[in-house]
Amino acid sequence: MSDFAGMEELLQDFLLEASELLGQVDNKLVELEKRPDDKDLLNDIFRGFHTIKGGAGFLNADNLVTLCHGTENLFDKLRNGELRLSPELMDVIMAATGTVRDMFGALAQNVQPDAAEASLLSHIEAALSGKLGASAAPTPKPASTATVQAAPEQPAPAAPAEMSIDDINWDSLHAALTGVTTALTPAQTPAQTPVAPTASTTPAVSVEPTAAPVQDLPTPTRGGAGGPQQSLQKETTIRIDTARLDQVLNLSGEIGLTKNRISNLKSQILHGNTDPETLKALDLAVSQLDLLVSDLQNAVMKTRMQPIGRLFQKYPRLARDLARQLGKDVELVLSGEETELDKTMIEDLNDPLVHLVRNAVDHGIESPEQRTAANKPSKALVTLSASQVGDHIFIEIADDGKGMRPDVIRTKAVEKGLIDQETANSLDDKQSLQLIFMPGFSTKDQISSVSGRGVGMDVVKTNITRLNGKIDVLSVPGQGTTLTISLPLTLAILPVLVVRLNRQSFAVPLSLVREIIPIKPEEIQRVSGRATLVVRDEVLPVRSLATLIGWGSKQSPAYGVLMHVADSAFVLAVDGFVGRDDVVIKPLADIKPKGIAGATLSGDGTIVLVLDMEELLSNIKADTPGSLNFLTH
Repeated sequence: MSDFAGMEELLQDFLLEASELLGQVDNKLVELEKRPDDKDLLNDIFRGFHTIKGGAGFLNADNLVTLCHGTENLFDKLRNGELRLSPELMDVIMAATGTVRDMFGALAQNVQPDAAEASLLSHIEAALSGKLGASAAPTPKPASTATVQAAPEQPAPAAPAEMSIDDINWDSLHAALTGVTTALTPAQTPAQTPVAPTASTTPAVSVEPTAAPVQDLPTPTRGGAGGPQQSLQKETTIRIDTARLDQVLNLSGEIGLTKNRISNLKSQILHGNTDPETLKALDLAVSQLDLLVSDLQNAVMKTRMQPIGRLFQKYPRLARDLARQLGKDVELVLSGEETELDKTMIEDLNDPLVHLVRNAVDHGIESPEQRTAANKPSKALVTLSASQVGDHIFIEIADDGKGMRPDVIRTKAVEKGLIDQETANSLDDKQSLQLIFMPGFSTKDQISSVSGRGVGMDVVKTNITRLNGKIDVLSVPGQGTTLTISLPLTLAILPVLVVRLNRQSFAVPLSLVREIIPIKPEEIQRVSGRATLVVRDEVLPVRSLATLIGWGSKQSPAYGVLMHVADSAFVLAVDGFVGRDDVVIKPLADIKPKGIAGATLSGDGTIVLVLDMEELLSNIKADTPGSLNFLTH
């Protein structure tokens, strides 16, 4: 039986509010290290912790109350001037707040948390009595030691048996899509002419350490920085501005009125009243309904949008603890926290950003001695920022560290057997930087608790790709590195270009499309046995969609879709196209063919398969001579 029978609603409210408060306390503690005499900041921290202690008391969580009470006393003595903030005292406080977050994890499982470790409580008592010393105190590991784990190391449902498009049961798929998608499909009908997609652009992170850390503090198992292990399951609730709900309600009312108007006109027409005025009124009502449904869809999408600052606020503590462990002086600077992003995407971004922040502090930033020798400020700067450009969000993580040398990266990749020397010689600097995302790549010669196993950056890129995003690297040796993540605003609706192969419709994400060009067989040329096409003096490989999905075709394709996937450009050969559309994708969990991300219904009710271009291309090592023979003249 639950330890909180009958108190579940109170418990959930407490965890939601207390977790936010604790995150704010963590960030203010990082600021306090910079301004230890700031009384207003100390009062804010004291009030936040006092509120957490009060809520724990309502839940009879005695062990949590005991720890909160001792830590609160430390804050009280600091604000009254009875204690002075020292690196050793801050380590004790950080260990305490991390353990409080661990206790929240126990409460989330409906069980009372165990008592804090005796060593932590004794350090709090020593601090309260003014007897805490560097020699007696422990070394806290970073607040979150969890990093992105390789996919094989995570428990996952068994993958469905490999299948092709020909194995799809179309009747079952249509039934499944009709039950879900028709209620969500945008009111807009597909345009009959293709629209060239607009290009996207870019955005920025930071940390603060001190002197040598204290030793033997117990390390919280789940981490105060809100890392990947912070919660065992995703939150299923969301806070919404009531103004947005009012907008949804108003639109729903207008749609109801318009529906009644259409029903009335339908009745008149069925009774033989088909005069021009009635038909014109029906046309106007349908157009109004189309506009209202589109507005309602946008309003509902906005209810899912949350400021990314709720995610960013977890990282100053993470960066501070890691920098202190490594003996570095780093400041983490946040900007663009008000930028809004789909809530589900914010949750999925946590693991990649945890790794990138840790990577910047560990790999990017030099030691204080190295920075002094390079005539750099002893305090390093890492910036994390977000911005919106059009229908995309850009997240930028930049550091002013040592940067990366493309030649060193190429050499390391060859040493680790990830590429051969011939391939390394053919890579330019930009392509060389992309090698850091290869599984097993690491520039560390020794494995530590922080890095060196070559697990992380490849999973970061994989996770970003799953969100229909991409990640770019820019690095200047001696000056620093910038990683830029580009993401769509939401995954709920995907802008696509609908193309045709034989009589089947396929959709490709519009973000990958540059333009549509006609293909003339006589313009196809063979280079090293591969079909290519010259577009504005650029030689591009031609990929047949029929070949990629395993359909044989003797027909010469009429059109090519100029695409850019994973830093490579190519022409996708198709029979024709329908146009641009905004679709709601239904995943194909148990019947997922290779290279298909999901399916949706078009405006006329036919099934459209949404292509996963990266997966399709990953299955093709190289075009074999003759595989695209029908493209040659």
